[in-house]
Amino acid sequence: QVQLVESGGGLVQAGGSLRLSCAASGRTFSNYAMGWFRQAAGKKREFVAAISRGGSRTLYADSVKGRFTISRDNAQNTVSLQMNSLNAEDTAVYYCAGRAGLAVTTDDYDYWGQGTQVTVSS
Repeated sequence: QVQLVESGGGLVQAGGSLRLSCAASGRTFSNYAMGWFRQAAGKKREFVAAISRGGSRTLYADSVKGRFTISRDNAQNTVSLQMNSLNAEDTAVYYCAGRAGLAVTTDDYDYWGQGTQVTVSS
């Protein structure tokens, strides 16, 4: 199995930046496409960004395109989400997810982290 642990969440003012990290267990990290999802209070979980196994292909939700950047380091078994120009609508619990195969924008992922809270003050 794959275990995922997110970190880097916190409180930030509107217009600021945060960088989230996700550490994965195992030696087969490169076999998994990785994604970031978020869930705001009272709302359903939504797709944020995804990255292919080799890191050459990325996908973004329209709401974060141009502001967020997903990246991965297969040597360190980590995936990151750089978040810039944050606004109150970005406030949510952010989850790291892994999927055997291609990166997708749905929540059809095999492994999930525990989530990390991001709060943007306005």
